[in-house]
Amino acid sequence: MSIWGLIASASLVVQLVMLILLAASIFSWIVIFQRVRILKQAKKIRAEFEDQFWSGIDLSKLYRHLTQEGRTAQGMENIFTSGIKEFTRLRQSQNVDPDAIMEGVQRAMRVALYREEEKLDQHLPFLATVGSTSPYIGLFGTVWGIMHSFIGLAEVQQATLATVAPGIAEALIATAIGLAAAIPAVIAYNRFSTSAESLGSSYENFADEFSSVLHRKVHVQGGGVA
Repeated sequence: MSIWGLIASASLVVQLVMLILLAASIFSWIVIFQRVRILKQAKKIRAEFEDQFWSGIDLSKLYRHLTQEGRTAQGMENIFTSGIKEFTRLRQSQNVDPDAIMEGVQRAMRVALYREEEKLDQHLPFLATVGSTSPYIGLFGTVWGIMHSFIGLAEVQQATLATVAPGIAEALIATAIGLAAAIPAVIAYNRFSTSAESLGSSYENFADEFSSVLHRKVHVQGGGVA
């Protein structure tokens, strides 16, 4: 008996269960590698932007740098550009109340913040689904395989270990594949959720800090965005 031989000799339902779990595992690993790359890039962008922002650089110059042709603001950069763009637009309007300006700025940054948080959480529900359902799908395959094995034993005059073992072994493979799909998905989901939550918190903190900076400027007569 070999693993491949047991899989090949399994019933159609058990083979279908194994195929579903294998597909779920493959897509899980694709999502895992994608999330690793995106979260790593988001952390890098956050670190670089915070160094630039708190270095005392002119905010108009920083805005022009982030919105130059061929460049797309991402993560914390997007929150900054959304806020400064709305701030500049409202400041150029006639007879706009400072509080109304800040409300518009905060609303623009809040929309950008939600969009960035959605990017961080993208595909995480899929990992959670795989992690929570794969063991049960594998268990279903195991139960079906054992049931099918016992039905086959009813046609045998004398049941021995040699006749029982292959059917039970092929059924247990479904549970093993289910666990192999679920364990990495659960570990990745927990890790990515923590990282996404940490990045989201840093985005919210920056939005509050930037709002305070703009609030001081909008209440200074003739204050610009520099």
